[in-house]
Amino acid sequence: MSSGIRDFFDGLLSVLSTIKPIDIVDVLILAYVIYMLLKLIRETRAGQLLKGILLLVIGYWISKLIGLTAVTYILKQTLSIGVLAMIILFQPELRRALEKAGRTKFGIKLFGLGQGTDELQQKWDPAIEAICDSCVELSATCTGALIVVERQVRLGEQIETGTIMNAVPSKEVFGNIFYPKTPLHDGAVIMRDGIILAAACFLPKPQKDELINKKLGSRHRAAIGMSENSDAIVIVVSEETGQISVALNGVLTRDYTRDKLKKLLEDEIFNDKTEISIGSKKLFSSRNEKEEKE
Repeated sequence: MSSGIRDFFDGLLSVLSTIKPIDIVDVLILAYVIYMLLKLIRETRAGQLLKGILLLVIGYWISKLIGLTAVTYILKQTLSIGVLAMIILFQPELRRALEKAGRTKFGIKLFGLGQGTDELQQKWDPAIEAICDSCVELSATCTGALIVVERQVRLGEQIETGTIMNAVPSKEVFGNIFYPKTPLHDGAVIMRDGIILAAACFLPKPQKDELINKKLGSRHRAAIGMSENSDAIVIVVSEETGQISVALNGVLTRDYTRDKLKKLLEDEIFNDKTEISIGSKKLFSSRNEKEEKE
């Protein structure tokens, strides 16, 4: 017994002696990539698909072990195109991962996509004031509104579904757009560089629509879906309660006053923050299956 233990440790020391610093770096990078992939697909449809693929792999080895020739052949052929199938099946998740990589500070600086704070303030300071004033006014009259503030991720697909405006934002413009009897009220306003670029735009549905509070209407669901698919800040005014809510990174928060909304917009646009820390009440998180009733 002692001889077997000695041989084990001798073999372990022999292996450890061959490890170079670059091997440790290699393993750490691989572990980080695997961790990020698991984090990406957790609580999504891709997670269930991955479980199915693992079951196929287990089934292949079991059938091969017990000699099921036909089953082994079919599973082998199925797994041989597994990489292509994963790319097709996981396309939404892969797209989000690449978009997130492009939104990192390194990616922004590498391709020169960022703007200076002074330039951003010049474009967005008047727009933020107009957004806040408009939301308060719309909230007082319980007029539904949906405003999308575009950031690094371009929203060309959504802009194409609406009507191009290129208008300077103001209370009057927002009031006319979201007035219930106007043609442009049913949809989202998308803003770029402090300008109302388009109105009456359609936004994507949330990834886990069935987990969202059933009391939430189409505007709130669209806001969550847009914030999941991009880094946009999406502001919602409820036509039932007049509450002002904000969707960011798949999380919807509510109970915003003018000051809180202004602070959030300034923090997110000028300071490049990624968390909602205003103290508003969380209503739904795409990374958490727990919900809160209104």
